[in-house]
Amino acid sequence: MTEDMYSVEQVADRLGLHVRTVRSYIRSGRLRAVRIGKQYRIAASDLDALTGQSPAAPSVVRQAEVSSIVQIDGVDRAAADRLGTLVLTSANTGHDQANPLRVQTVYDEQRHRMKIIVLGDPASTAELLHLLNAVLNAENGLLDREVHDA
Repeated sequence: MTEDMYSVEQVADRLGLHVRTVRSYIRSGRLRAVRIGKQYRIAASDLDALTGQSPAAPSVVRQAEVSSIVQIDGVDRAAADRLGTLVLTSANTGHDQANPLRVQTVYDEQRHRMKIIVLGDPASTAELLHLLNAVLNAENGLLDREVHDA
């Protein structure tokens, strides 16, 4: 990022001063400047410091992010796959596309345990967790289905 630089004449114009006054400020050290050849250049931040103005602060957008880990015990591989598909599909649809939910699923075959990691804004994360809660607490739900060979 390059900072705006002004000539002595531009600074004099902006401040309503005579050019000699601005040069006097530079020589006395009251106004910082860089000499390029025979001319001075004044950085915008140095001009702001002289006038007592603070440089315009970049606007900060406050944004909260939630990190959630859901552990589900007693899940077989097929149920974990179905649940993972549901969660990933839900995370990828109907949410703010500028700030998508990030979801990762991990299944531990030996412990019959699934973990779902969710990162995202509080509202979308809560919505996904409500869906997950409804699926896990439903009788004859997604986790209770049996897979039959046709």
